[in-house]
This record gives sequence, structure tokens and C-alpha cells, in this order.
Amino acid sequence: MPQEQYPHRSTMQTSEGPQVYKVGIYGWRKRCLYFFVLLLMILILVNLAMTIWILKVMNFTIDGMGNLRITEKGLKLEGDSEFLKPLYAKEIRSRPGNPLYFQSARNVTVNILNEKTKVLTRLVTGPQAVEAHSQKFEVKTLSGKLLFSADDNEVVVGAERLRVLGAEGTVFPKSIETPNVRADPFKELRLESPTRALVMEAPKGIEINAEAGSLKATCRTELRLESKDGEITLNSAKIKLPNLPQGSSSSAGSRQKIYELCVCPNGRLFLSQAGGSSTCQINTSVCL
Repeated sequence: MPQEQYPHRSTMQTSEGPQVYKVGIYGWRKRCLYFFVLLLMILILVNLAMTIWILKVMNFTIDGMGNLRITEKGLKLEGDSEFLKPLYAKEIRSRPGNPLYFQSARNVTVNILNEKTKVLTRLVTGPQAVEAHSQKFEVKTLSGKLLFSADDNEVVVGAERLRVLGAEGTVFPKSIETPNVRADPFKELRLESPTRALVMEAPKGIEINAEAGSLKATCRTELRLESKDGEITLNSAKIKLPNLPQGSSSSAGSRQKIYELCVCPNGRLFLSQAGGSSTCQINTSVCL
């Protein structure tokens, strides 16, 4: 009875059989995947070719890049180089035997900073001037001898000789202290004050010497030679005072050319014709 009631169950099991399911990407999805894989391979090849070209053009090697070489002591740069931004370095030097050039279209500025990045010393070389900003400026020889020094208080010239080659000489708005002022051989030495006084002072003495020429002192109003505790000596074979005033001459002695040098109480000098005795007392009107 059970077999007769369900005859169709056995027939269904034998007719269906095992089912097969396909796994993967098919159709347009598969074609898109192949396209993207091919595009990725092309990009990789192009990138690799560009990298090789850049390495070749920039001359990349194990030691560095182009003219830039990496050494044990630092970086070695050969040829001309251009820096578009500030350069920070402990030491910059050229190859042995070759000069070092700094070139700029406007100026070259060298700054010395402290730990707080404050400028302590600055050197600016511009198109119109070279400026140095520091507390003290010194120029020394290779042996360490001071040649020139300048600060807020004084300017020191340590060379044995200071030569001024300008045609107009040197202008000193204030005083100058030096043990010796002289001109080059066969050249004139002129000390001049166009609008003010010219004063020469020394604790021990002042010597004015012209070994191969003449000495001339010219002024517009008064020329004073003053010695407070000593004397003034004019030592020469000839002493001329050509423009001294003359006293009134007498008719008897008008033909003679001999004069007497007289001194007024105020120190003024004048000439008086010589006579049998002194004639200075007669011509005291010159002293008025």
C-alpha cells in the first residue's frame, strides 16, 4: 500500500540528477578587468621609464647627484650652483687651488646669529656699497698684527704708515692724534682749515721741518706763536720782515736805508730810521 500511494517520488529523484553552479567573472565585467590590468601595466612601464630617464639626466650615482657628491666630510659641489632660498652651513670652502665666487643679481648678505636667531653680525655687499654691521670691525695681517680697527669709541690704524692718495686730501671734522704727519718725497704737505682754526698741541714739543723746501704759514687775520713757560727761537741765517710799518722819517736821514727795529708796549713791531741814537721814542705814534 505505501508503495502504490507514492509512486512519483522515486521517479523525481532519478530524473533531476546533480546540479552544477558556475563561479567567476564573465561578460563585460571580465573585459573591464583585463582593460584595467593592461592600463596598470602600461602606467608601471611609463613610470619606470621616466624614473630611469630622470636618474640618467640628473646623473644619480651611489656617491651623489650631478655635481653634488656626498663625502665623509660633508657635501662636495662642483661647478656653478644657484640657491633660491637661504643656505645654512657650518663651513663653505672651495677646492684646493681654486677660488670661491659668490654672485647675486642684487646683493649678498652674510648673517651671524646667536642661539635665539638674533643677528649679531651682518655683512651686506650691494650694488652701491659694502656694509658691515657689528660691534667692532678689525683688519689683521696673517701674523695677527692689527691693521685697522673701528668701534663706537675710536678708529685705530695700526699700520706703520697711512697714505692718503686723494687729490683733495683728507678732511677731519674733529681732532686727530698722530705722532708724525708728512708728505711723500717731493710732494707738498698742507695743513689747512678753510673756515675754522687750526690748532697743534703736544705735551713735549712740536717740530716742523722742511728738509728740501720752504715752510709757509698763511692766515687771514692773525698768526700767533705763543710759549707759556719757554721761549720762541727763530734760528736762521736770514730773517725777513718785509711789511713792517715805518715811523716818520726826518729830512736829514731820508737818504739812508738803515732802519732800527722797535717794539711797542703791546708787542707790535715797526721800523724807524737809524740815527746817532735810538729813534724808536720819536716814532711812538705807530704804536697807537
